[in-house]
Amino acid sequence: MRGARLLAVLAGFATMVAGTAPAHAACPDGGCTVPSGAYHIMLPDGPGPHPAMIFLHGFGSSGKGALRMGGPIVGRGYAMIGPDGLSPPGGRSRWGLPVFGDGPRSELGFIREVIAHAADTHAIDPGRIILAGFSLGGSMATYLACEDADLAQAYAPIAGGFWRPHPELDACSGPVSLFHTHGWRDRTVPLEGRPLRADGSLIQGDIFYTLQVWRQANGCRGLRADTFSTDENYWRRGWDSCAAGHLEFAMFPGAHGIPRGWADMILDWVEGL
Repeated sequence: MRGARLLAVLAGFATMVAGTAPAHAACPDGGCTVPSGAYHIMLPDGPGPHPAMIFLHGFGSSGKGALRMGGPIVGRGYAMIGPDGLSPPGGRSRWGLPVFGDGPRSELGFIREVIAHAADTHAIDPGRIILAGFSLGGSMATYLACEDADLAQAYAPIAGGFWRPHPELDACSGPVSLFHTHGWRDRTVPLEGRPLRADGSLIQGDIFYTLQVWRQANGCRGLRADTFSTDENYWRRGWDSCAAGHLEFAMFPGAHGIPRGWADMILDWVEGL
């Protein structure tokens, strides 16, 4: 099963890299450094200021690895930024979710440093940031949106949401523009969540509760979605009868991975806000 999940993730990366436009890396192999860590960046052609997607990698990966899926994004005029999570002694790279307890850095502070440094050094427009992430990185993007809705113009988590204990419905700042994407057959981060420890001390959350938190933050009138669309790749629903913000949810028939066409779907959505 683990091998199958890895193949699904790699397939997601491969489909996004296919047909990419040339871009250039603007950091050395070790990444650009800020006080709290490092990040990697690919820039589109032109002088800027550039809009950018910040992509938070999954468990055990890296910001440099996230740039492998940057081709379609820089091809549309966006910079692609991959921050590095932290690796505990003897452990694999991860993000400091609140459920893990106090970590060695503030992840919100780190991403703020990345945005400020990229704006000063690489002509990134701090007002046109998409904060995305996959799996554990998707969960981190979700918590950052909750902590500071104004950190980015829009949020796009894939296969990661809140963990248990869930935040209270009114705990998050808002409104937000957020597009959550999830695989119907995801067994690594199931839609309903799952325990990761036998003692129940670490439990993934319910994605539908995560969406309820965002409906509360955006002042949506009810639980039911307002718009629906389906095609061979995605089943989408959106909430547009809210006081503010924009909320969309898309499922795809695959498992734990980044689906085909995700980058263009998200950029089309952001550009249509």
